[in-house]
Amino acid sequence: MPAGQGNVGKLKYQRIANALKAAIAGGEYGPGDRLPGENELMTTYQVARMTARQALGVLQSEGIAEARKGAGVFVRTFRPLRRRGIQRLARGQWGAGQSIWSADLDEDRELTVDSISVTEEEASRHIADVLGLRPGDRVCARSRRFVLDGKPVLLATSYLPAALVADSAITREDSGPGGVYARLAELGHAPVHFREEIRSRMPSAIEAQDLRLSSGTPVILVCRTAFAENGAAVEVNEMVLDAASYILEYDFDA
Repeated sequence: MPAGQGNVGKLKYQRIANALKAAIAGGEYGPGDRLPGENELMTTYQVARMTARQALGVLQSEGIAEARKGAGVFVRTFRPLRRRGIQRLARGQWGAGQSIWSADLDEDRELTVDSISVTEEEASRHIADVLGLRPGDRVCARSRRFVLDGKPVLLATSYLPAALVADSAITREDSGPGGVYARLAELGHAPVHFREEIRSRMPSAIEAQDLRLSSGTPVILVCRTAFAENGAAVEVNEMVLDAASYILEYDFDA
């Protein structure tokens, strides 16, 4: 592609953003380095402050850079987490007492839960429909926030029929080795099939606050349903992921 061809027809702030991304890719700016500020970009490219601000905003919304209050905009040092959609749900993972989340991690990283709540509540219409419950039936709701390298990256709430999991470890904050799926197996309802639906949107105000998202950063919504051998849905897990913190990987044979 001839030089500059990729910028043909683009707005000024997009051309500046592309130039900054090229400089980062070329090693001019490394992880943790401060990028040129608004004043520098205004002078270099002879543009208005709003244009310079929009250019930096593009890098922030794409997860390439992050703003630090009073210091400027810096190349992001956070390494995206590779979410291995197939391996993490294999029975050999949770059946061996391992967390499904551990399948996504390198040896030098740890995904931790910094807040968890377990409640019993009336199922919403949507959750009741998926789990095959009647109006007014109760569910066990397990809500968690996951943190990686000091950064909140995931909000997850699992819903399970309350009558199915009553008096089991699933109703406690620590569900034990292998997590919820291992406990379901002990109850005779081991998951044998999963379905995940994936969407993307902008976060709500609460989601942006809980995940500490930069302005303009979207979220990925993953809704997973687990099915037992008899075809009954035994869990619905609604997840909200920081889109800039995740790579979704699905590796399977043809």
